[in-house]
Amino acid sequence: MSSKPAIPITGFTELPTEMMVEKPDNFKHVPLQSEPAGQHRIVESPDLFRGTNEIMIRHDGVVYRLKITRQGKLILNK
Repeated sequence: MSSKPAIPITGFTELPTEMMVEKPDNFKHVPLQSEPAGQHRIVESPDLFRGTNEIMIRHDGVVYRLKITRQGKLILNK
């Protein structure tokens, strides 16, 4: 892990406390060494979508689409 200080980002008030290890079908969560246990990062959807209703997320080399539906629900597609 990098020893550089964290850069504050608007809308991000909490830091991640876990990271995914292995593949999604058999993943397990392990605490990050520099963060206290028991906290989860919360990202507000307006900060993530920035006025659009769809974003693309790259994870492990695969691009996923996260979309807000007309009913205001979230759908994640490969």
